[in-house]
Amino acid sequence: MTNRREFLSGLLPGLALAQARPVRRPNIVLILADDLGYGDLGCYGQETIPTPHLDRMASEGMRFTQAYSGSTVCGPSRCSLMTGLHQGHARVRGNRASIDAALRPSDLTVSELLQSAGYDTALFGKWHLGGAHTNGFPLKKGFDEYYGFLSGKHAQIYYPHHVWDGYKEYFIDKNRAGTEEAYSQDLVMERAIGYLEQPRESPFFMMLASQIPHADSEAGRRVGDGMTVPEYGQFSGRDWPNPEKGFAAMIARLDRDVGRVLDTLRRQGLERDTLVIFTSDNGPHREGGHSPDFFNSNGPLRGIKRDLYEGGIRVPMIARLPGAVEAGAVSGHACAFWDFLPTAAELAGVEPPPGTDGLSFAPELSGRPQPEHDHLYWEFLSRQYSQAVRQGDWKAVRSPGGAPLELYDLADDLGETRDVAAGHPAVARRMDELMSASHVASPDWPVEGE
Repeated sequence: MTNRREFLSGLLPGLALAQARPVRRPNIVLILADDLGYGDLGCYGQETIPTPHLDRMASEGMRFTQAYSGSTVCGPSRCSLMTGLHQGHARVRGNRASIDAALRPSDLTVSELLQSAGYDTALFGKWHLGGAHTNGFPLKKGFDEYYGFLSGKHAQIYYPHHVWDGYKEYFIDKNRAGTEEAYSQDLVMERAIGYLEQPRESPFFMMLASQIPHADSEAGRRVGDGMTVPEYGQFSGRDWPNPEKGFAAMIARLDRDVGRVLDTLRRQGLERDTLVIFTSDNGPHREGGHSPDFFNSNGPLRGIKRDLYEGGIRVPMIARLPGAVEAGAVSGHACAFWDFLPTAAELAGVEPPPGTDGLSFAPELSGRPQPEHDHLYWEFLSRQYSQAVRQGDWKAVRSPGGAPLELYDLADDLGETRDVAAGHPAVARRMDELMSASHVASPDWPVEGE
């Protein structure tokens, strides 16, 4: 333990011992999957789709069993990730057109924080927090380099006619005039790998926001039907519906690409200086002909994308930093997307902005005592207003339409099958009060009756 703490004291701010050498700030790579379920990886119980690279990442790092996304759909979840605010306080609380759901100059992002701390910053892939003519454009929100898709809809075209390269639209000849040769995930990966291969003196933050395994917004025209892939690969001979072959091939491609990132860091001599975090923006979807039941994508959890039950918001999360994060560790720390900003701030040696809802989980990564949240809160406005709050092992859900508050004991009922609100009225009242206190009205996201 002493050797590990001495190593960490030289790498992670906040761990310095009296005899420690000067702090080295780690590079940070955040890999964000799109609609990947808690049960879609082998290290989280998936039995049908092999995920050897992500399983290796878990065996070489820390696997979180109680990590939560920011929301149950893409845009608001990414807002909580980038700004350190839960959905009762965040700027973006639902999926809308980018001009109506853009970050403002006052919305400080983790990329702006790290950029101001001297980090080189880059985003590759899906943004969903501001279009080209808004203040939420990535290059205005702390990224030095950007390549990808501004809107959610654009990101789900797997053979796009164009991508954004900084402020410019880059047109893809291979996908024009009736041809479809350049797969969007592969385009993004090439830029990300190229970025990791560049020599630099400063630490860097790279966000790789994959489109996989979201359904194709132009479903039904390509291999995989609504789950578009260039080929089925190892799943081509399976007696499965085409969308399920496509979904499995997407997961395999995502797993391969994570392996490429890890291998590139190793070749560049960066793996012991780079914290890699892998997670998903929300739970699994039922779109494009894919059923989350086919591969048991939500594992033991109830609910999927657009639900505030555990299956909609509890996500896989793996953190790897060889020599600093204990290999093969499993963490039961309950954390959420709004914790990423204060974590990155601690790693970079800077103070997080006042008012964040997050708690740094850097102590958990390093084996130090980890502060815990009093409670975690979510709300969802893309359909009728719904809320959820977790405090300890108690989880409360208020479903749309004025339904009574539901109460679950996650310690005994992870699948949220038994509503025990009637048997614990005092707990139910406390959870109701937490919901009310956590929600701050937003003129941009009105709730009926406010």
